[in-house]
Amino acid sequence: MAPRADQTAIRQLAQRQEGVVGRAQIRRLGATDDWIAHQLSTERWLPLFPGVYLTSSGRPRWPSRAQAALLYAGRGAVLSHTSAAFRHGLVDRPGDVVHVSVPHGRRVKRQPGFKPHYRRQIPPAWGRLRAIGPIDTVLDIADLPGTSADDVVGLVCRAVQRNVDSEQILKAVTRRTGQRHRRLLLDLLAVVDEGIESALEYRYHRVERAHGLPRSQLQSREVLDGHWLRADCRYVKYGVRVELDGQLAHPFGRTDGDVWRDNAVLILASELTLRYRWRHVVITPCHVARQVAIALRTRGWTGTPRSCGPGCAVGGLGR
Repeated sequence: MAPRADQTAIRQLAQRQEGVVGRAQIRRLGATDDWIAHQLSTERWLPLFPGVYLTSSGRPRWPSRAQAALLYAGRGAVLSHTSAAFRHGLVDRPGDVVHVSVPHGRRVKRQPGFKPHYRRQIPPAWGRLRAIGPIDTVLDIADLPGTSADDVVGLVCRAVQRNVDSEQILKAVTRRTGQRHRRLLLDLLAVVDEGIESALEYRYHRVERAHGLPRSQLQSREVLDGHWLRADCRYVKYGVRVELDGQLAHPFGRTDGDVWRDNAVLILASELTLRYRWRHVVITPCHVARQVAIALRTRGWTGTPRSCGPGCAVGGLGR
């Protein structure tokens, strides 16, 4: 007589695995091919990958898809790249594909919604949904051909905001040979602890440095009119602030809160607020530098900005 499926043990296994089970696992618990086929034909279960099943009928949640990908990839497989980044809160969306790192020497057939990455050495991984740690995840994503410089900056800033140690990221960069965006990572990690929180802020920092402007104080906080206010960049000595408004955050220009803040700063702190968006900092950085330099001059700065090259807009600003 064929063994009966231990349905209690199968349910308990599914509960431990985000509602997902593998064929090899449940066969050890007495499930036969016919019994499994019955669960699928009656739509009590859904196939997610070959030999991996969701033990319910609804749309699978991301943790279930991730666990299914790990079971399908086999022993030693771990979540990596965008999937690990989502697991650690470094990105807001996991995407439609589950990225899994697989030990080198074993091949897993590609499936829709599944992307294997073969590695000779798997970095440390942990968690109920085993995922490569955030430091190696940042560098893995930076290594992908489609990752832009701004993507790298945003990812590093997000990691630091999630209390990932920037010094440890720096050490990991130095250990990796052939790391893409290596120069950018080294440059960024040298300044990110000063308060840079976005790609736009990093670009402004480079504009400031390239044109010989004074170093601003980043993410300065103070109470004005009973409210906590934060300035992206503040030249405290000269009473000038720079606010950097990303297009996604303020698609229609200044918000009502921005207007109130600018007025409070002008009235109560006697400080001038300059606002720039992506197109200013990225497309016309020299004009931004020129305007900031003029503002600083009106408030007592006696320095001289320097031209970053031929045709630079600050070239005519002498002493």
